[in-house]
Amino acid sequence: MEDIIEELLIIKKAILVVSFGTTYQDGLRLNIESVENKIKANFPEYEVRRAFTSRIVIKRLAARDGIRINTEIEALQRLKDEGYKEVYVQPLHVVGGDEYDKIKRIVVQYAHAPEKAFDKIVIGQPLLCYAGQEDKPDDYLQVIQALTIQLPQVRRQEAIVFMGHGGVHPANIAYAALQMKMEQAGLDHLFVYTVEGFPPLEYIIAKLKKQNINKVTLMPFMLVAGDHVINDMAGDEEESAKSQLLKSGFEVDVYLHGLGENPRIQDLYVQHLKDIMIHKAGQSMYRR
Repeated sequence: MEDIIEELLIIKKAILVVSFGTTYQDGLRLNIESVENKIKANFPEYEVRRAFTSRIVIKRLAARDGIRINTEIEALQRLKDEGYKEVYVQPLHVVGGDEYDKIKRIVVQYAHAPEKAFDKIVIGQPLLCYAGQEDKPDDYLQVIQALTIQLPQVRRQEAIVFMGHGGVHPANIAYAALQMKMEQAGLDHLFVYTVEGFPPLEYIIAKLKKQNINKVTLMPFMLVAGDHVINDMAGDEEESAKSQLLKSGFEVDVYLHGLGENPRIQDLYVQHLKDIMIHKAGQSMYRR
């Protein structure tokens, strides 16, 4: 009888780790699974699940490798069906753009649905959110500090250029804010551009020339070193960042490792989870 009562009192708790996803097996293992494993190590009392927001990536993995990954919708429905009552959703997205909004919408739907799905469901913040306003953390400074462990030594006329994704979503202004934060920290040899937004590469090239830079190391500012990194950043095509920099007269090195491989970046995602569990960082707590 006591065993039955104890079982009834146990609240099933889960953490859902959501990323855009990748079709690169090494990228999945080194950048996504590594963060998931860090979360599992820090929260052993929670069931940790995976979901991708990219339907294209999910379909390709299923067709090519027979790997089945849940969407964020499927993963939450599965947790509901299995009787989980306390769910924390931690996105691995870099900024709060379209893919983050996709996750947030489904979390809000579950939180405010007429029927009771979860006793508690909370969504964490992307890697870059707050900039140290009022009592909020400075995600930008923390990310910059985390990046320092992967930066090579540079000489006076050398620079490191990070490639972000970018886009038209207002949240993508975070890349320009990151550039300002780097300058504020005195890191004048660090630059940020985006593949699909602002700041563009040509803007960075102009700044490099103005500072008389002659050598550039290209680095991804993306969770996974996938298609954008291999092709748009480091590819041999005429439009790649490497080719454009070479054409502009720079010596170019490339660093083909996503942010997910950086243990300090992994720690920041863990901290974001800890923050929402103790109601920090201005997070909304959705309850039924």
